[in-house]
Amino acid sequence: MSADARAALAAIGSPLEIEDPEAMHDFGVRLAGLLGAGDVVLLTGELGAGKTTFARGLGEGLGVRGPVTSPTFVLARTHPSLTGGPALVHVDAYRLGSALELDDLDIDFAHSVVVVEWGAGMIEALTDSYLSIEIDRPLGAGAERGSAAIEALDPSEEPIEPRQVRLTGVGPRWS
Repeated sequence: MSADARAALAAIGSPLEIEDPEAMHDFGVRLAGLLGAGDVVLLTGELGAGKTTFARGLGEGLGVRGPVTSPTFVLARTHPSLTGGPALVHVDAYRLGSALELDDLDIDFAHSVVVVEWGAGMIEALTDSYLSIEIDRPLGAGAERGSAAIEALDPSEEPIEPRQVRLTGVGPRWS
C-alpha cells in the first residue's frame, strides 16, 4: 500500500478540509490506491460539492479509460481499466426512486469499483460494505450574501471555497 493510500485510510472517521477542485481531484487519485474490485463508494454532497471532480481523480488513480464525466443523463457509465485493474462504474442515482431501480442497472459490483452519487438510502439495500464520503460545500463562506464582495463577482463564477469531507467506513471491508 502506498504512503498516499495509507494517509487516505487514516482519514477515515476524521474530517478533512479539501482546499479546491485540484485538491479534490488529487484526493480521488490518492484514495484509488485503497480500492479494488468489489469496493463501493457512496458520494454525498450538494450540487457543485465536488463529487464528480473526486470521481474523475479516482478514475485517474485507477487507470481507467476516460474521460470521467457526470453520468446524470445515462445513470451509469463504465470506464474499463487501461492497466488490468478493475473497471470504474460511475453511477448518478439522482433520478432513481429506489434501490430496486438502482439494482435494475445490473452493475457488476463484484468486478468493479463502483462510485454512486446521490445513492444514500439506496446503496444500503444492495451491499453491507461501502465507503461513505460526505462532502460539505459551504455557501458564501468567504463573504456574506449581499455584500459588495459577492455582488462584484461575475454571476457565472462562484468563489472557490474549501470543502469539509468526512469518510465513514461501513461494513466488514472498512472495519
